[in-house]
Amino acid sequence: MYVAPSTVTVDEACSAYLSGRHNLKPTTLVSYTQALKPIRLVHGDTPIQKLTKQHLDTLVRDLLSGSMPKSAGRRKPWKAISVNHMLNVVSMVLTQEVKQGRLVRDVAALVDRLPREHHKTETYTQDEVVLILDAASSSRVGHAWVLALYGLRRGEICGLRWRDVDLELGTITIANNRVSVNGRASDGAPKSRSSRRTLPLTDALRRSLLSARETQAGESTAAGRDYQEGSHVVCDELGRAYHPDSISGLWERFTLRAKVRPLRLHDCRHSCGTLMHLQGVPIAVIAAWLGHSDNAFTMRTYVHAQGDAMLDGADVLQTMMTARTAADSDRDPQPPSQE
Repeated sequence: MYVAPSTVTVDEACSAYLSGRHNLKPTTLVSYTQALKPIRLVHGDTPIQKLTKQHLDTLVRDLLSGSMPKSAGRRKPWKAISVNHMLNVVSMVLTQEVKQGRLVRDVAALVDRLPREHHKTETYTQDEVVLILDAASSSRVGHAWVLALYGLRRGEICGLRWRDVDLELGTITIANNRVSVNGRASDGAPKSRSSRRTLPLTDALRRSLLSARETQAGESTAAGRDYQEGSHVVCDELGRAYHPDSISGLWERFTLRAKVRPLRLHDCRHSCGTLMHLQGVPIAVIAAWLGHSDNAFTMRTYVHAQGDAMLDGADVLQTMMTARTAADSDRDPQPPSQE
């Protein structure tokens, strides 16, 4: 396949690709922009037609070793998942150039992706959940931690609005997602179509939300004109919605006061799925509850065996084996099979 010579550089191709993706969410656009930083820094002036697989292989090694210049956005070594993401976004840029007739092929597709890193996810036990709920009842933003154990993502907790809570009907609707975009909090649609969902309220969550609403009503009266809109369920004393990173910081301090393991806030979501699974809730129901469209993803990502449950499993097997041994001993002995 012949292509005419072109002077378009790597940096120009990246800029054209990013500016042409009109349907991307702001968070996705930021993610793509960050992923393209290394190649634009190192090979930005390189003509796109001169970019080779060797260039990208060297870039991968530098990212993994942490030898990239500081202005690349990171000095510490990149993880495999970040490197693979970078390669995938570069591949999107090069594929776009192929479609426009400026490249023969996408050289990023020739670069081996790194094996996926598997990290053991920790979850809270049922006893720990009880401790968290007890401590949350005396915390100003304790309803946020109840929502986390209810399976909501951090952005869904920060983005939940009072108009999406129906205390009479007993439901909450996940219709808003508050995320960090270039350091600024931004409200938008949920992560995916399946993420928009309506969940029934438990008595514990209903009480927690009622308490929060009463607290906020008192704060509104005390603050007077200084009180802000106050439309978000989780907000500060002046009615202002929290930045997602601020909620993570509050959670870290809460775990110290509650004297529970300092797991990530997102691990409460993992715990929700895991505990529901251990109680026999069907995977399809858990997937719908957590806002997933793929049951297999729910099983693989959010369902984790816990130590106590493993011991219970051993007890079941022991009972089965003991019963089998007793049954065998009651039978007449049989000669061993010659098969």
